[in-house]
Amino acid sequence: MKKYCCEDMTFHASFKCEIHENPFECPHKIIIFYEQSNNYGLIIHDGGESMISIDFCPWCGSKF
Repeated sequence: MKKYCCEDMTFHASFKCEIHENPFECPHKIIIFYEQSNNYGLIIHDGGESMISIDFCPWCGSKF
């Protein structure tokens, strides 16, 4: 399991919804991680699969 910078990041980055298979459809999923590019993003819940790439944790400010 990947170690995250803080408890909030651990919760949100590893959150798995039991209802929505697609993370972009789940209103509770706000962080997505792409292993192939080692990139984190904030999901934009606009009905599509948009996200904003982030380089720092939104909760503690640590750099990824």
